[in-house]
Amino acid sequence: MRYYVIGDEDTVLGFGMVGVRGTVVRDRASAEEAFRQAIAERDIGILIITEKIADHIRPDIERYLFSERFPLILEIPDREGPKEGRPGIREMVNTAIGIKL
Repeated sequence: MRYYVIGDEDTVLGFGMVGVRGTVVRDRASAEEAFRQAIAERDIGILIITEKIADHIRPDIERYLFSERFPLILEIPDREGPKEGRPGIREMVNTAIGIKL
């Protein structure tokens, strides 16, 4: 299983520096296409997508989340930070592992 990222240019570039492939998207149409292609690849275990891009295709993501098992879809903030009302990465990690970093 491998990781795959869908997001803005900075996010995809950053993940690419550690060996994670991805697709840069700029609009709803390219987000829909990138999402379809990513979920079609059976060796992708974790699909990382920025919150803003995920909002463009929210119905597709929710439909997939409630009907499929893999890949795990993880929404992350982009370089501008988390959307209002959403926890940052540090908060998500602290909640997930149960200790404060």
